[in-house]
Amino acid sequence: MSERKLRVLIIGGGIGGLALAQGLHAEGVQVAVYEQDTTTRLRGQGYRLRVSPEGEQALRDCLPERAQALLTATANMRYDKGLAAYDEKLNPLWAPQFGDPRGDRPDKVDAVDRVTLRRILLSGLDDLVHFGKRFTRYEIGADDKVTAHFADGTSDTGDVLIAADGTNSRVRAQRVPDADNVRDLGVRAILSRTPMAKAISAGLPEVLRDRFTYVIGSDGLHLGLMPMVFRNQPRKAAAELWPELEFDDSEDYYMSVFSVHREELGIPDEKFFAMTGPELVQLVLDRTAEWQSELHGVFAHAEPDETLPIALRATLPIQPWPAGQIIPLGDAMHAMPPTGGVGANTAVRDAAGLKSVLAQVDRGERTLTDAMEEYQNAVRVYGTEAITMSLKTAKWSIQKLDWDENGNYVADQR
Repeated sequence: MSERKLRVLIIGGGIGGLALAQGLHAEGVQVAVYEQDTTTRLRGQGYRLRVSPEGEQALRDCLPERAQALLTATANMRYDKGLAAYDEKLNPLWAPQFGDPRGDRPDKVDAVDRVTLRRILLSGLDDLVHFGKRFTRYEIGADDKVTAHFADGTSDTGDVLIAADGTNSRVRAQRVPDADNVRDLGVRAILSRTPMAKAISAGLPEVLRDRFTYVIGSDGLHLGLMPMVFRNQPRKAAAELWPELEFDDSEDYYMSVFSVHREELGIPDEKFFAMTGPELVQLVLDRTAEWQSELHGVFAHAEPDETLPIALRATLPIQPWPAGQIIPLGDAMHAMPPTGGVGANTAVRDAAGLKSVLAQVDRGERTLTDAMEEYQNAVRVYGTEAITMSLKTAKWSIQKLDWDENGNYVADQR
């Protein structure tokens, strides 16, 4: 068996990149993570995260036992009761249903708070994660080593570089500069968080309180509402399970996603994406003024500092990257809209699979080329399934999309 010597550089400290770092670290593989944010706080990517059976298994495959225990302890307390849908007057609508083989298993993790999850994923990696590092470019030397360069003038060299830097990946822009498969779906959304107690006190109907619900307006407006009820408060759970870790105080909340096609929004992108949190909150209140009054409290009590605009995008179709030391993970390879709730789950599935094959390469059991072929083949299969499901859910709820699940432009067919 050859000497273990693989060194992995991960560009991006989001959920997928950190899950991979945890898995590789546990396998004894040298790893370093470079994140452009200056703090552990997530930049605007949402709040509550649905965890699929595959996503939960992937997280458990990557995390050490103590981190797994903390993940379970801080997960959503209310088990998934299915998806419900209503119109703006709260008349029931048909909604697709998704099975879950986990049932009501006591340690089931069906949803987590993103900030809490990221803190868990950072646990034990203090010396391996470097913040404030904006990746600019990489170069491959004559010895086949890859060097990553950062905006502050520093660099690092390893054997493999992982592009875990999201939909706007700078690594992808250099590695596959001609790729044009990331599509703007034509939908604009406003993400926000509302303290649960305030939403309920404002009259949020009982039928919307304890499950993932959609409100689909006849005017093309759409609201997704997801409860996050902590099984245990993160600060308390950490104090019991991992006292060295520090967590913020947290309260139960609803994550809301207000979506509309840009044609019906009627606001130029440059203006929409420049809007402040209070302006976005007011925009939703104005657009839903004719909705059932009990729904108004969701955004009337939304936290302006936690309200942000996004564009829904998807990778259509997934394309393999050239074989070599530069390897994609997560949204850099397969971006998808949040409608299916599987984007982060797909990224951690990437991490678990990549952890396994890179550990084999590190142990000298296979070549990097062979490992990457297996990894990318698997990603294209389950990643395509995830994107297709997300687009079908978006088509059902939002109705207007500029692209279908096959990558065909359909705006002129509406």
